[in-house]
Amino acid sequence: MSENGEEKLLAMARHIAKTLGHNNTMSDDILQIFSNFDGRFSRENLSDKVVDADPRACAALDHSLKSLDRRISHYVSSDRPIWADAADSAAFLDAVDDLVAAVAEWNHVASDKAVAACLVRAEDMLQHAMFRLEDEFRSLMERGGESFDLTRPYRTGESTENFPFDSDEEDEEVDEEARNGGEEEQIPVALPVTDYDIVIDALPSGTINDLHEIAKRMVAGGFGKECSHVYSSCRREFLEESISRLGLQKLSIEEVHKMPWHDLEDEIERWIKASNVALKILFPSERRLCDRIFFGFSSAGDFSFMEVCRGSTIQLLNFADAVAIGSRLPERLFRILDVFETLRDLIPEFESLFSDQYSVSLRNEAITIWKRLGEAIRGIFMELENLIRRDPAKMAVPGGGLHPITRYVMNYLRAACRSRQTLEQVFEDYGHPLKEYPKLDDRVPSSSSLSVQMDWIMELLESNLEAKSKIYKDPGLCYVFLTNNGRYIVQKTKDSELGTLLGDDWIRKHALKVRQYHVHYQRSSWNKVLGILKLDSNGSLPPNGLAKSMKEKLKLFNTLFEEICRVQSSWFVFDDQLREEIRISLEKILLPAYGSFIGRFQSVPELGKHADKYIKYETEDIEARLNDLFQGSSGSAGSRK
Repeated sequence: MSENGEEKLLAMARHIAKTLGHNNTMSDDILQIFSNFDGRFSRENLSDKVVDADPRACAALDHSLKSLDRRISHYVSSDRPIWADAADSAAFLDAVDDLVAAVAEWNHVASDKAVAACLVRAEDMLQHAMFRLEDEFRSLMERGGESFDLTRPYRTGESTENFPFDSDEEDEEVDEEARNGGEEEQIPVALPVTDYDIVIDALPSGTINDLHEIAKRMVAGGFGKECSHVYSSCRREFLEESISRLGLQKLSIEEVHKMPWHDLEDEIERWIKASNVALKILFPSERRLCDRIFFGFSSAGDFSFMEVCRGSTIQLLNFADAVAIGSRLPERLFRILDVFETLRDLIPEFESLFSDQYSVSLRNEAITIWKRLGEAIRGIFMELENLIRRDPAKMAVPGGGLHPITRYVMNYLRAACRSRQTLEQVFEDYGHPLKEYPKLDDRVPSSSSLSVQMDWIMELLESNLEAKSKIYKDPGLCYVFLTNNGRYIVQKTKDSELGTLLGDDWIRKHALKVRQYHVHYQRSSWNKVLGILKLDSNGSLPPNGLAKSMKEKLKLFNTLFEEICRVQSSWFVFDDQLREEIRISLEKILLPAYGSFIGRFQSVPELGKHADKYIKYETEDIEARLNDLFQGSSGSAGSRK
């Protein structure tokens, strides 16, 4: 083939490759096919020419870029906001659209030197345009936020037109604050929120539409992440200020642990309110705003939302975590329960708001800390067990009254069981295996983990009280002590959630135990007295011997009775009804025996005419002395609550 013919053949091959190869990959495939068919169609002969751009097309691109440069630079270099005029903003966006389209159209022939030079210019123009869009985006967000009363939320579906966003009266208030020293102005604390069926539209609808149009261009121009950063920096400041208005401080875990408990209780109360407002109002409102501005660009919207809410969410979770890993003193249970319940109830909000790839770690962290709070609650009950075990048995309660450990534990458990459902949830998840509780095997088949836990604590308390009772040298006082504390335990258990957990059989069993303590008291304190009053019925004593024996018995009775009354009047029974029950039971056994003895005493001839000389107590006197028993001294009474 002649040189001219071969050139025509190569030209035809180049034309085919250029016509069919819409992109570099397709062109390479066509070149490979030609090369396999005929060595003359090698890459050396064809490839450097296939991507050559038409000089006329390059000239057209250059002309187009010059035109776009004039259109765009006019707005980029302007000192006034582009979005101050709707026509200007529309024209600027059109120019950006044309520039983005031109860059996308010519990127496939970027290896051509002339085209590559044009694309460098185009990319530079695009970057400047994006920088200006970024500035306009930020300016729109700031101006839009200033035009709204951000402190006044409204119900879902309620028109924002019902709320004036600026007024002379409000301006006067702001001016007054400035005159009073605005530089040191504290962030005002918001009023309490009780209704969460509200949203906050932080920007006017028109502004949101403008921001959406800008975001669309920035994402198309490859500046989506920059747009998200601008958006999040503006909204994050608003959100953090909103959290501050709820009264919540930014505290490190160490600062939380160093706070006095009273101050921490107040901070927990503020945390509960702030968490509910954040998860039910503030965060959903931010999600709604993100979805509107980044509509059609879910990835950019998700990333922006995470950037906005991450700091505030971590602040809330860090506080809850600090509470969870802090001190486990028993008195902290109730506030930790409040934190646990608050976070538990907000988990659905975490799951709905933080489910995308960028924020799912926040949801997982919330669940982890919630479980950690459950472990802390279980740990507090273990500390309560240790407190009961360690309570010393060296010092006896005066008068055998109610021991402080009994009062503390029973009131504590009653208060704790008001959160029975929460505790059942905690102990089902974090309770120890039932086999770790000795002496409770008979309760295992039908008992919940919480009821077994309560039964075990009661077992520890009773063992502790029995050890304490052995301090008393007088057996009667030992049983008075056990009767007092046992009665208190039964009373506090009845008609409460604690009683429901322990069960009716448990209550009946311990009520019977209290009655047995009462019987043991009577036997140890009064059997000797009753033995003195016992009459000899065999008649073996001569009359003189009988009289002498009766006089000695009466004298011994008076001495012993007076001593018992003297001692036991300082003993203490905390419950009026119990004290009355003990008095009546004593009357039933003592008065008849004493009456029979006095009757027999008066019937003895040698004694009858001088009976008044020997009889110190009438029956009514015995009854009166019994009424004085168990009144206790001021130091014995203690609290009856």
